[in-house]
Amino acid sequence: MPELRRDPITHRWAIIATERAKRPTSYRFGSQEPTEGLANPFAPGNEHMTPPEIVAVRPAGGYPNDSSWTVRVVPNKYPALRVEGGLDRRPMGIYDMMNGIGAHEVIIESPDEHAKFHSLPREHMIDVLRVYRDRMKDLKRDCRMKFSLLFRNYGSASGATITHAHSQLIALPVVPFEVRELCNGAKRYFDFRERNVFEDMIRFERAEDRRVVFENNDFILIAPFASRVPFELSIIPRFQETHFEETSDGHFNNLAEVLSFALGSLDQNLGDPAYNMIFQSAPYDSGEMPWYRWHIQILPKLVNVAGFELGTGFFINPIAPEEAARVLRKRN
Repeated sequence: MPELRRDPITHRWAIIATERAKRPTSYRFGSQEPTEGLANPFAPGNEHMTPPEIVAVRPAGGYPNDSSWTVRVVPNKYPALRVEGGLDRRPMGIYDMMNGIGAHEVIIESPDEHAKFHSLPREHMIDVLRVYRDRMKDLKRDCRMKFSLLFRNYGSASGATITHAHSQLIALPVVPFEVRELCNGAKRYFDFRERNVFEDMIRFERAEDRRVVFENNDFILIAPFASRVPFELSIIPRFQETHFEETSDGHFNNLAEVLSFALGSLDQNLGDPAYNMIFQSAPYDSGEMPWYRWHIQILPKLVNVAGFELGTGFFINPIAPEEAARVLRKRN
């Protein structure tokens, strides 16, 4: 059973999940090709290599765990957290700990193992976004879960071990320290200025027009003013919604468009870099917060995070976001 352990000074939780050390590195990202002789567990026909699916998008007439799917969700075979059991919060000397209860799911985004997310047909990408939302909403029904993070690791430098297009969803029984700080920072801005910081950011960035990369009626894509890494991008909704899982279908066409532009531009202009994409939604039990708005962060893995960054929380970024925006606006 994994464990959740809390640092008594920072109050940050860590997951101790020794079973994940058993994961096979089935794919390696030197050539973007699977290691010879190893089967791809996410490929159609290999459904027996994953745990039974939770849900899938497939044509009418298909049946669970057959190979006719277009999007498929399965439990992670080597989960960071497990659904079964109770939390059993308990002390250990001066420390706090609990059982590693949560959920860890894999969203396999296409049956084509060579597909890139940004190159999926628009309707297919919209199906993926609906699955993202619906899985987050379903996990919200479990009263033990307080927060879920949807993320996409692409490339070995990002932590990905399988090349086949997929994202992951982890639900937690606690709200991470960094997420609380994000929400609290937005609340402090709102209390002082009586305005939503995301709305002010959109207004300022559109007026200055130095860091805007792309926009449509529903979303704006910017290189953040205080970018932590080269070519970092943020996707911010132009409508107020606190939780990604409450987003309506009507916004997904424009979200698919901006995601396709953002990831396609990184691919075209930077040579297909590894990246982490993170959906920053609010905690499940927070209710509607007029000061907070869900958003997406995309962090290319072009530089190493070293001792200074880890020790201070300061990031040294050698590329100004204004230059990053200029480069990434170019898209064939």
